[in-house]
Amino acid sequence: MMNARNLARHELIGLPVKVVRSADRSAEGLSGTVSDESRNMLEIRRDGSGRRVRLAKQSCTFRFAIPGDGTADLEGNAIRFRPEDRIKRCK
Repeated sequence: MMNARNLARHELIGLPVKVVRSADRSAEGLSGTVSDESRNMLEIRRDGSGRRVRLAKQSCTFRFAIPGDGTADLEGNAIRFRPEDRIKRCK
């Protein structure tokens, strides 16, 4: 079951997300749904416009909405792995 403690070990695609901190100040506050993920990037489909934005994981802190369990913040550096490797490496 997905919760705040084990979120990094689960699939992020499809989860609502908000950028709470970023080296690029224009990205802070950006929200939407994770539509794709690579080793270094998250692609977020913006709410409303449907526009897709790619953000580097390393420079951001993301707040994910967890179904039935509130929210959880993840540092981009903590999830900077390929999705299939992140499941094995993250604690």
